[in-house]
Amino acid sequence: MADLPHALIVAGPTASGKSALALGLAQRLGGVVINTDAMQTYADLRILTARPTPEEEAAAPHRLYGVRPAHEAGTVAWWRTAALAEMDAARAAGQLPILCGGSGMYFSSLTLGLADIPDPGLAAREDARGRLAAHGPAALHAALAEVDPDTAARLRPTDSQRLARAWEVWRGTGRGLASWQSCASDPPAWRFTAILLDPPRPALRAAIAQRFAAMLQAGALEEVAALLALKLDTALPLMRAHGVPELSAHLRGEISLAEAQRRAELVTGQYTKRQATWFRHRPLADSGRMHTIHARIAGLEQFSERETRDLLNFIQSPG
Repeated sequence: MADLPHALIVAGPTASGKSALALGLAQRLGGVVINTDAMQTYADLRILTARPTPEEEAAAPHRLYGVRPAHEAGTVAWWRTAALAEMDAARAAGQLPILCGGSGMYFSSLTLGLADIPDPGLAAREDARGRLAAHGPAALHAALAEVDPDTAARLRPTDSQRLARAWEVWRGTGRGLASWQSCASDPPAWRFTAILLDPPRPALRAAIAQRFAAMLQAGALEEVAALLALKLDTALPLMRAHGVPELSAHLRGEISLAEAQRRAELVTGQYTKRQATWFRHRPLADSGRMHTIHARIAGLEQFSERETRDLLNFIQSPG
């Protein structure tokens, strides 16, 4: 494994300080930050998805941020192919790939492999969206449990996006998503060092509230208004990004801005619990390819000089 090229992973829940840490490491180590957050691949919501600022992107190379329009639903397979290409490009340029984000499925698809699922087709996608719109996610989950119980058992009845994906795969291929995923491709010829951020819950809740308030001051409400003006399908991923449904309700006059903010912070906090659980209990790669540190503090500025040296040595000398 020592002969394989080396990449760094900076992972953890939303608002845990991943982007700042990845930027600091990229500057110190000559790295390229590669986006591993599903929502940050879209161009339309820079503020609300907490994409790096133009100044941050200028301070070190950043890749796969804001590269898709809102009307195109990105897929894990698309991201994996693009990320591997960026990793190869970084290696060719003598730079360290730094994969930064909170999308656990993206990380696992990269490091563990991904099933080669055929395109289910337009009819299957329209059927899934139609059922979801007409009957809701709980009914779709129940229907999925009848035809593909293995996949349904892995999904929450409220997870509309993944339920729609599972239904369209079954409908379009005649085979369940869990069955396809059991035949994943081989892992890539890379070895990884992972820094998994897991701040204390009170600190994370405070960071979420502070960040959302800053987003509103920076123009998040105007971003959502511009997104709604596109009149996109509400089933698209970006239309369900944290803060979009809540601020949309405010713009329709249904709730106050304060209530929208409260709800957005609540759903974001709930999501971070699921992210933290995922990273604690699922392997990012097989043990021979992964070297991991768990960090309770977020950015390089929070490390002492000795801790910083130890961290850099850890990254540069993976076991």
